[in-house]
Amino acid sequence: MLPKRTCAALAVLAVTAGTLVGAGVANAGQNHGGGDRGPRPAAFERTATYPVFQNRPAGEDAAAQTVAEISATSEDGRTLVYTDAAAKRIGFLDISDAARPKGLGTLSLAALGDAEDEPTSVSVVGPYVLVVVNTSASHTRPSGRLDVISLRTRERVARHDLGGQPDSIAISKDKRYAAVAIENERDEEAAPAGGEEGGLPQAPAGFVRIIDLKDPSPARWTTRAVPLTRADGSALPALVAAGITEPTDPEPEYVSVNSRGQLAVTLQENNGVVLIDLASGRLTKAFGAGTVSLDGIDTAEDGVVDQSGSLTGVPREPDALGWIDDRYLATANEGDWKGGTRGWTVFDSRTGMVAWDAGNTYEHIAARHGLLDDGRSENKGTEPEGLAIAAYGGKRYAFVGSERGNFVAVYDVSRPTRPVFEQVLPTTNGPEGLLPVPSRGLLAVSSEEDDAGAGVRASVSLFRLGGGAPAFPSLVSADGPTGAPIGWGALGALSAVPGRPDELYTVTDAAYSTTRILTVDTGGGPRRGPAVITRELTVKDATGEPADYDAEGIHARPQGGFWLAVEGRTGAGNQLVRLDRNGVTRQVVPLPSDVAAGLGAQGFEGVTATTDRRGHEIVWTALQRPSSTDPAGVVRLGRYDVRAGTWSWYGYRLSTTATAGDWIGLSEITVSGGRLALVERDKLNGPAARVKRIHTVPLPEGPAPEGTLPVLPKTLAHDVLPALRATKGWTQEKLEGLTVAGNGHVYAVTDNDGLDDSTGETVFLDLGRARKVLGGH
Repeated sequence: MLPKRTCAALAVLAVTAGTLVGAGVANAGQNHGGGDRGPRPAAFERTATYPVFQNRPAGEDAAAQTVAEISATSEDGRTLVYTDAAAKRIGFLDISDAARPKGLGTLSLAALGDAEDEPTSVSVVGPYVLVVVNTSASHTRPSGRLDVISLRTRERVARHDLGGQPDSIAISKDKRYAAVAIENERDEEAAPAGGEEGGLPQAPAGFVRIIDLKDPSPARWTTRAVPLTRADGSALPALVAAGITEPTDPEPEYVSVNSRGQLAVTLQENNGVVLIDLASGRLTKAFGAGTVSLDGIDTAEDGVVDQSGSLTGVPREPDALGWIDDRYLATANEGDWKGGTRGWTVFDSRTGMVAWDAGNTYEHIAARHGLLDDGRSENKGTEPEGLAIAAYGGKRYAFVGSERGNFVAVYDVSRPTRPVFEQVLPTTNGPEGLLPVPSRGLLAVSSEEDDAGAGVRASVSLFRLGGGAPAFPSLVSADGPTGAPIGWGALGALSAVPGRPDELYTVTDAAYSTTRILTVDTGGGPRRGPAVITRELTVKDATGEPADYDAEGIHARPQGGFWLAVEGRTGAGNQLVRLDRNGVTRQVVPLPSDVAAGLGAQGFEGVTATTDRRGHEIVWTALQRPSSTDPAGVVRLGRYDVRAGTWSWYGYRLSTTATAGDWIGLSEITVSGGRLALVERDKLNGPAARVKRIHTVPLPEGPAPEGTLPVLPKTLAHDVLPALRATKGWTQEKLEGLTVAGNGHVYAVTDNDGLDDSTGETVFLDLGRARKVLGGH
């Protein structure tokens, strides 16, 4: 019989390989397991991440905000066009080589209209780029236009008044029609008579505009409006009968067209969907999106990933939608002012009834992959916003993007009423536009969040459908005692597990209010599939209450229990904490006052220990930054003699950086082959990252002479930056965990900060045999 931990790991690998994570209407929110389906199906693998600030006009400040929201491609799939509302322009990328996208410059909308004009969506028809532009002076005076741009010359060849504030655009399969959702969105700071702030109705009402593309000359294209209210502003009976929240203010959000020329439109704030025949402009159906009750989700922003919460009767309020076929359509239920069900739904367009709903499984996918943002738990959770449907090689996929979790979940929707979860694709922050390019086997994801201060920039990510196991995820979690996945993130430390060669311990840091020790099953060296978090242990203070430590280092003691290196908000707050095997605090060792006095917010970052045959235990620690009282560029390595209760100190000389605002410090310490191995890193990420290295120094045989700080000679053992860049994603800043497992392999992990000022992606690395990676004996 297999050990329990191995069975758990195999079960999670089956889920991540796409066995089945889904929910039917009758049992929404339940996971349905399945057996081994044989060889792993083809998966999407990330090929490149292009930061769009690199495509800015000459002379523009690199820190200026620039985003990528909605994107489209030329008909050959080689030129990508994206909207940049923040910078009031559209951008062009050459994606002929999906591994090396190239910036082709931008087109400013100021040159075509007004400096405040914002592109909201984009599409391509033949040689033309269709850009819908919001030109509204205010919420009560909405306006917009359609600019038709030559893809070759980038000159505007036509413009059409849209008569209101536009949101999304869709093109019919035969390219005869374009449809634009004219939202005329509400003012979130205004209140209707007798209503709440941001509530409905707020005139003028939105509608849909259809553009006839038949004429070869875009200047002669004709447009017509499809009203969603009566001429006098009263409600259409069809919307009233469908139970639309406020039918006099429909606010259409997103549009999609099937092969029969049926246009589906979400009314997000009104929790509904309408269907329109494009040829006639006739509204053929309206239905409400309904409500969902959820169990097993995180509903409290308390710094704890606690998936025991519930929501009752929450409106779906769908944002993006897409036709799976000519009958079934899917919605991403982001929510708005009343709702948001943290999932997505398949509707039968003939009846308006729910054919399938994700229940709590979409949020569980986020938790399993370390992408659940606790800071959004009281609001709309993962906020599934984007959705796209496409067939690749005869297999139909649904892509559902999480605005707050920074990922896209991929499903096989060959059977529309029984979607099968396939994989997660990591993105940069705020994935907005999901663009399948089936002709080239690609998926492009454009991101709307851009934070130059944090070094996390908006980007276009490219993924290609291929064979084999993708690089992400490298770490997932098994189900916990409640049946929900073990929630995790902010892993800044690693330790070997005594007596279990293929297991590691890691610990959460101050990103969460309750400190937990997690057990990781590595699978024993290179493996097909990710490592698996199989258990969690809550750390407790001396009174037995859950502890709130900023644990930056962990060492599992062969004699039982743990050492934690706890970083303080000030120097005096730094301490070594000894736990028993149950995670209860048994000893606290403060940092000596003379050392603490010279430290700011960056203190303890790592801990390890040696124990000789007589049980004499020596604890080694690393500080992150130099003390103000020490020589410039020299950071302290602490030696704590447990039996004597005394400290002594050695020095480590840091590398230097010439980048403004950057600094270099230590992130981890471990023992290998008679040497100390340390992680040295800069504060940079993305394309700016430069220093993510492992150095070794001799392991001193005894304490340093009192009052001295001998600098130990360091040797570069391994540059981890190539491995971090090999993921083709946003190069992570915080390489923080490092250890040598009992199986002889060196493992490293990045800290995702609980998705705060981070893409949220965790990279767990097996760097190979310690003899090769770290040297020594």
